[in-house]
Amino acid sequence: MKRALIIVLLLVPVLAFSQVKKPKNLVNYDKKKIHWGFTLGLNAMDFILYPSQSAYMVDSLYPEVTPIFPGFNINVVSSLTLHKHLTLRFLPGISFGQRTIYYYKNQVNGDSTGLNRILLDTDQKIESSFLEFPLIFKYKADRINNWRPYVIGGVNLRVDLSAKKKYDEDKPVNLRLNRTDLYYEVGFGFDFFLKYFKFSPELKLSVGTRDMLVHEPRDGRPEYGQYVNSIDKLKSMMWILSFHFE
Repeated sequence: MKRALIIVLLLVPVLAFSQVKKPKNLVNYDKKKIHWGFTLGLNAMDFILYPSQSAYMVDSLYPEVTPIFPGFNINVVSSLTLHKHLTLRFLPGISFGQRTIYYYKNQVNGDSTGLNRILLDTDQKIESSFLEFPLIFKYKADRINNWRPYVIGGVNLRVDLSAKKKYDEDKPVNLRLNRTDLYYEVGFGFDFFLKYFKFSPELKLSVGTRDMLVHEPRDGRPEYGQYVNSIDKLKSMMWILSFHFE
């Protein structure tokens, strides 16, 4: 009986505190039709690489994408409320990053049991500077005091300002990328209503729909052609962690 009484006495303050309604910040925020803001973000650019049949032959090059490198994003936020739970967002901005492809040389094992791959020191570092134009639908749950979860989905047109029309003779890069690509994007995040603004951390996956590799060897020389010919398709992919301030 004493134990039960002690437990009840300990629970009373907790239950009483849980019944207290927390004051809401920005109570009229969702009543506005249009919102503006900005985004700071981190990205991890990557490739989805499909080796060609020639990449599995003796004395040919085998390509492989290396671990990803961090980049960053800056965007402007414009958000239009379509429904209590749905908004349409346009977030034009810029993003910077780098991807690297390693190459291996295929050689026959001494016992002729298969191929042995030797890493070469001719890795290809590909830098990208994107202008991006995301058009995103955001579905929001009901607000819980000063926060709520949401999911997003949409498309993003990116233009790579670093893509070259010709190979740069001053750099040892033997791959070229196409300039434009259309990505589909999905993700999730949380809205936190602070005293003076809404803060929203968000994680999304962005996958390109186009083969970005220009299938044109550098100078037509065989030793350069292997870099391009060993790749069948090269598609872009990014993970983006964004911090929205609205």
